[in-house]
Amino acid sequence: MTDLKLAVFDIDGTLVDSQDMIVRAMTHAFEALALPVPARPEILSIIGLSLPQAMARLAPALVPDRLDDAVTAYRDSFFAMRSTDGAAAALFPGARAALDALHMRDEVLLGVATGKARRGLVHMVETHGLEGYFQTTHTADEHPSKPHPAMLEAALAETGVAPGRAVMIGDTSFDIEMGRAAGYRTIGVAWGYHPVSALHAAGVDRVIDDFAALGPALAEFWEG
Repeated sequence: MTDLKLAVFDIDGTLVDSQDMIVRAMTHAFEALALPVPARPEILSIIGLSLPQAMARLAPALVPDRLDDAVTAYRDSFFAMRSTDGAAAALFPGARAALDALHMRDEVLLGVATGKARRGLVHMVETHGLEGYFQTTHTADEHPSKPHPAMLEAALAETGVAPGRAVMIGDTSFDIEMGRAAGYRTIGVAWGYHPVSALHAAGVDRVIDDFAALGPALAEFWEG
């Protein structure tokens, strides 16, 4: 019987470098509502959360209706930017090669657990020609926000992989906390939007400095 393994990836800050687009869209959203614009580090700190939770952290004094307006303003700005500018977040160096190598292994299943909405995930996959790479995909508009483990629990249910053979790969403390809550091993990436110290504080199993280190780290979990 094949020993199936599962590698689940976060998107923003892990596979793609979307920080400039996110910061620009968030800036436009706050300006549209005549609100003080959060500093760039504040905006980066909430990447990975579902958008309503992210907005609530950035502007905790907003009443629910205004919070909804802020969410809508962000989405409108982001999609306008993408359609008008043709903007698309680039894959981090080495990401494609790492995905290609894993995709070629019959016993390895790939997944996504992202703070993006389904529409954003579809755009990313189509932009980078990753159709057919991910056997299980879960988005913020279909599940509770990270770090709730619902996305990763659904991935296990869909693939039939045991938690001990599953690994969550992400760049934020939310990814690591979610992975631990679902019983996954966790790999943090040092090039993302949360400092490495935050990943360690969240209990990450391993932090890698580049995608070349991903294969050996996974091998240690799966074969060591």
